[in-house]
Amino acid sequence: MACKVRLMLETGPSTRYLGGIMSNDTESLISQLLDAARAAGADGADAGMSRSEGTSVTVRLGKVESAERSEDVGAALRVFVGKRNASVSTSQLDKDSITELAARAVAMAKVAPEDPYVRLATGDEVASDLPEIDLYDPAIPAVEALTRTATTVEAAALDNAGITNSEGGSASHGEAHMMIATSNGFSANYKRSSQGFSAVVIAEKDGAMERDYDYSAAVYGADLDSPEAIGKSAAARTLSRLGPQKPPTGQFPVIYDQRVSGSIVGTLAGAINGASIARGTSFLKDRMGEQITSSGLTFIDDPLRPRGMASRLFDGEGLPVQKQAMVEDGVLKSWFLDIASAAKLGLTPNGQAARGMGSAPSPGSSNFYLENGDISLDDLIADIDEGFLVTEMMGSSVDMITGDYSRGAAGFWISGGKVGHPVSEATIAGNLKDMFMAITRANDIDMRKSTAAPSLRIDGMMVAGS
Repeated sequence: MACKVRLMLETGPSTRYLGGIMSNDTESLISQLLDAARAAGADGADAGMSRSEGTSVTVRLGKVESAERSEDVGAALRVFVGKRNASVSTSQLDKDSITELAARAVAMAKVAPEDPYVRLATGDEVASDLPEIDLYDPAIPAVEALTRTATTVEAAALDNAGITNSEGGSASHGEAHMMIATSNGFSANYKRSSQGFSAVVIAEKDGAMERDYDYSAAVYGADLDSPEAIGKSAAARTLSRLGPQKPPTGQFPVIYDQRVSGSIVGTLAGAINGASIARGTSFLKDRMGEQITSSGLTFIDDPLRPRGMASRLFDGEGLPVQKQAMVEDGVLKSWFLDIASAAKLGLTPNGQAARGMGSAPSPGSSNFYLENGDISLDDLIADIDEGFLVTEMMGSSVDMITGDYSRGAAGFWISGGKVGHPVSEATIAGNLKDMFMAITRANDIDMRKSTAAPSLRIDGMMVAGS
């Protein structure tokens, strides 16, 4: 099912509308925000609005612990007074609150320092024709169905010898309506859905307990794994962690399991964020056009992916979006840019502004991933005499200016090309500049994730027992 879109474009003294999904109330509210900003003295303004609703159920030991329903609405307003601007947000959207919010935003803008780089998108820049992307599953599970799923996934996990307790099975469904409008005539919106389930269980050996989990999440229910498979996987993961040891200290190959490898992709996204580049706070700030990763690696940002968790029809400033190779064959090709960071860098904005309801637009990724490799995880491991397979990470010490990297980790020790005993209380460290140049990929990427990578091998990292 294609996502339905409402698009309003300025056409002189009148406006025209194409399609529609959002309520008249929502359109009225965002219009009121922009009108109130102009009435308060703003030269221009843009506004974002989000309506979200969701249902979640948690079951523990076969009994429902909680069943929750949430409905939220939020709005963000950015106003411009000359070269000054200010941003505010609210969940109070009655007429008086909107008037007060706009007045407060304009008052803040008048005393803010001038910023020659921040501005509204022009009529020539904003999206004029929105793509059709499959982002919304019309099959909405009832709370009874979510309860059955949560019960099934937990029961499948508990039905394994050695599993002694449960922290619960859960299932949830949510949907959100997103809208952006500007005072110079752009207004568009889209609707998205998401759902998933998980189980967390506990096992015990020699008085020591271990816990682990598994989950499945997707835009469409049809793309989820089965609850039985996820429950069994959660149990297997938990049992495999019993009797952990600390790793030896030294330099070893490290394998980032597909479960955690997206963190490396996310770190790269932060390093090529245009705002960081403009501030000079990234270790990649002077590397445009140079090789920054192993040859053969291509990192892609794709906001147009059907059923993508972070797909979008336009960016946070109303600009059109497109699939882009940010790093191609190891060579850095582009920064993530919004209008302001592009202006600071003397570049053209590329439709990669993200917008939350609590902040002004800023550069950000959508569905960002490292393309799949062509060898299996087993093959990635096979020639490692001694190494570390990381399946969980905790804590973070990453210096984005120098690239120095240190993370707490747990997983399994590799010996003779085979996965062996579990490992905990470990630290892995290196420098991202060296790490990116030492990546080898497996072929097990999960494209349902918004930040995704296959399992990754990085040689020469420092491993130590904490």
